[in-house]
Amino acid sequence: MPGVQSQGTIRGSSDRAAIGSSSAASKPATSLAVMLGFEGIKTLDFWRAVGAEFLAMLLFVLLGVGSTIGWHDVADASGVVTAKEKVSHQVLIALCFGLSIATTVQCFGHISGGHINPAVTVAMMVTKKIGLVKGLLYVLAQLFGGVAGAGLLFSVTPESKRGGFGVSSVGEISPGTALVVELVLTFQLVFTIFATCDSKRTDLGGSASLAIGLSVTIGHLMGIPYTGASMNPARSFGPAMVKLQFKNHWVYWLGPMLGAVIAAVLYHYIFCPEHDFKPRLRQVLPNDVRDDMALKPGSLQPVKKKKRTERKDPPPTRDVLSTV
Repeated sequence: MPGVQSQGTIRGSSDRAAIGSSSAASKPATSLAVMLGFEGIKTLDFWRAVGAEFLAMLLFVLLGVGSTIGWHDVADASGVVTAKEKVSHQVLIALCFGLSIATTVQCFGHISGGHINPAVTVAMMVTKKIGLVKGLLYVLAQLFGGVAGAGLLFSVTPESKRGGFGVSSVGEISPGTALVVELVLTFQLVFTIFATCDSKRTDLGGSASLAIGLSVTIGHLMGIPYTGASMNPARSFGPAMVKLQFKNHWVYWLGPMLGAVIAAVLYHYIFCPEHDFKPRLRQVLPNDVRDDMALKPGSLQPVKKKKRTERKDPPPTRDVLSTV
């Protein structure tokens, strides 16, 4: 019956349209939830990672800022610390910060990713490696961890030895110049992190955490006389909050954030973009399968190799035996 058929067709098409519209409506909501990072907020692993960032930052600030305490400063007769003592103390600070970040990344990297730096977290958010909600909670955990670490250090340090207490301060340069220095120092750190932790690379060897620690070390070796070499807003926020000293504090937020974002964008979208990645055969196939496969010239399609068979003589027959 044509009339029934037409009604059924119209009804079926309207049902399909309704289903399509509902799925289309749910898809943006789902993608929005994924982008914001709400899908894992109820899991234990999510909050374990946030707690790991808090504890890692606490240890990092406690150990790193602790190296700035002038226990061994030797003054001359006029009461001024000599240049030689200043240089040796700067090397001590650089090594302590670098080894501290290498140790904490090694300890907490498999739990939270080992950001231990709001600038690194923002860089990960910009390149969509971490959701917005998780990233914001990471930053809050890092700030609280920095304050807790600085507070603990303050409580165990004698008042006569606290001195400047590692508060980041601009040296004999202008705040604008200090901003540029912090930007460059954080740029090289975040670029090192992205290059060292790039899962697309097959030429990496050694320890990623040690490479990151060395990057922090060289940043301090160069930047301590200029800005104190923060490269980390939470590291500067902790001591500043404890001492209530926020002069030029904006430099230690804006500089690292800009440097981190520029490094992340350049590496992730320009120097090593995702769409240029072509996996090698050994990355996608197990060893036993790879031995029997080859890449077709000009493509990534595996082609089955033809196995060479050994030539065998025909089995003996009755006729052959009878002629012997």
